[in-house]
Amino acid sequence: MLPHIDDFLMNLQSNHYSPLTVRNYKGYLEVFDHFLNESNIPFDRINKQTIISYKTHLASQGRNTAKPGNHSDKQLAPCTINYKLIGLRVYLRYLIDIDYPCPLAPEAVKNLKAVAKQPQIPELRDLIRLIGAPTPEANIIELRDKAILETLFNTGLRVSELVSLNREQVDLERKQFGLKGKGNEIRMLFLPNPAVQWIGRYLQSRRDHFRPLFIRHSGELDARKSGERMRLTARSIQRIVIRYAERCGLSIKATPQTLRHCFATYLAAEDANPVPLRVLFGHESLDCITRYVHASDKYAEETHRKYHPLAKPG
Repeated sequence: MLPHIDDFLMNLQSNHYSPLTVRNYKGYLEVFDHFLNESNIPFDRINKQTIISYKTHLASQGRNTAKPGNHSDKQLAPCTINYKLIGLRVYLRYLIDIDYPCPLAPEAVKNLKAVAKQPQIPELRDLIRLIGAPTPEANIIELRDKAILETLFNTGLRVSELVSLNREQVDLERKQFGLKGKGNEIRMLFLPNPAVQWIGRYLQSRRDHFRPLFIRHSGELDARKSGERMRLTARSIQRIVIRYAERCGLSIKATPQTLRHCFATYLAAEDANPVPLRVLFGHESLDCITRYVHASDKYAEETHRKYHPLAKPG
């Protein structure tokens, strides 16, 4: 086992990293630890060549995973490999900061050069068809799904943020809700009328007092008063978006992240100021916004015609 792992994870928690982030870092380091054990390399003997071998291992097919007796034939994407390398780099930096022995400089763990994929953004008319795909009059599940799709597109929420929402967080009268981010800072998000309407209708249709805003309506009931086990998972939300994208015949792959991209794209297309856009998205840096704002051919052409001095009509 890698040295001082528990101390490292405790340090992340003390710096207000989310439970999901802490769990991810733990998983990244378990993968590296498993690689060292398979390769018979003691941690105190790792060097730059070890990192090269580790990258080759992560990029290979048929590699063994951190779970005993398990292997994967799926090749990891460069961005997924980079997450694991980032986790290792943060861990090494922690060892140095805390004056623990560290055999390798964190800077020696370099990311792969990943080619950024331009996200596919549906046309607004197709997005409206997706949001309108549920039949809320049919049953409470379709009503819930309508409220979920409206909330995703109208707020730009991450799927993890959506599933974490509780009833008491959402003020339908003031059309807003707060989310706790890094450093326990509260980020305010705002709900347009359609989202307020469908969330309100969904909550009025429920006969429970469970805390989660969006819950499952099948399977075994949670005996606990909080109803935490009734909360939808991120995977459930992904399935919901995919199901309605297929129902309305959307030509491109749609995920909750697609709706987040759309939120940014359409605000940017209306000349939204990037500073409040950064706040709405929950990012610390303006640079992060460029990952979400999709400069489609349509918007690129409009910008060129509008601002280039020789492209303006005479």
